[in-house]
Amino acid sequence: MAATMQDVARLAGVSAKTVSNVVNDKPHVSKETRVRVRRAIDKLGYELNVTARNLRKGRTGLIGLALPELKLPYFAELADSVIREAEKVGLRVLIEQTNSDRNREIDVLHGQRRLTTDGLLFSPLALGQDDIHLFKVDFPMVLLGERVFGSTNDHITMSNVEAARAATRHLLDSGHRRIAIVGAHPGEKVGSAALRERGYREAMAAAGLEVDERLVRATGLWHRNTGAEATDSLIEDGIGFDAVFALNDTLAMGVLHSLHSHHISVPQQVSVIGFDDIEDAAYTRPTLSSVSPGREQIARNAVELLELRISESSKGLDARKPVQRIFADFELRLRHSTR
Repeated sequence: MAATMQDVARLAGVSAKTVSNVVNDKPHVSKETRVRVRRAIDKLGYELNVTARNLRKGRTGLIGLALPELKLPYFAELADSVIREAEKVGLRVLIEQTNSDRNREIDVLHGQRRLTTDGLLFSPLALGQDDIHLFKVDFPMVLLGERVFGSTNDHITMSNVEAARAATRHLLDSGHRRIAIVGAHPGEKVGSAALRERGYREAMAAAGLEVDERLVRATGLWHRNTGAEATDSLIEDGIGFDAVFALNDTLAMGVLHSLHSHHISVPQQVSVIGFDDIEDAAYTRPTLSSVSPGREQIARNAVELLELRISESSKGLDARKPVQRIFADFELRLRHSTR
């Protein structure tokens, strides 16, 4: 028979109310009492009925995570990190893939499914700055990514410009001058592609080099095949280059495939660096240098912020803590694809 809260109270020599205060982390309980109650819980194997607690609080214990495409390793790994962080605070994660579809992203914000969750972590891709009015919602939400800036929501993103500048500078410091960039989105003003291209151009300018626009290769989706196709066209056009900055690791894997197919050695003839530092980057041949954009920090901060906003909402607090904008720390992970 499962232990009850009353069983814990009798063993610890306290009231059931005190046990409830301890398991719900309420203040005004002495350290000695907390220790005694925790020991009784461990000894009896008492398990808190999270569902019942959430119902009392008017919460479901579920949060939503809306991502563009789980086929891309970065988003799959981000989802894994978010799930792990949510478990630490007793939350479950309901994942929705939007496929970068505008109507599906609008439905994430204003559809009926939102009622099944306490809050939302949302990485939009189809919606942008012109849609900022759609992000005025009456539920806790934390934005991820680079598509929308200036909303009244908490926002956690990468240091895209600075990280891309550092990746390009690494190639320049290694002696490269003809650096191609794969994954550009011409005409994009905000978003990962625009910001990372900006960092690339700033690094080139700081080195006193003009960008040969023929080295800037556009792709649609950031997949292996588009990275390979962009590199194939670069080679077939006869444009000389000695390094490639791919705007994500999936593109970079396509770049490596193309170079190998054309018998171009990496890094002896051409260096390659990617962005995202997905797990597969350490297992390509050669292993892929990449920018680690702080995925674990993004997941941790996102869950912490959302939990804070859910708590404020459930308590009906009028005075909310100020909206936060967090740029995650990045790090270059140098492997064998660059000199």
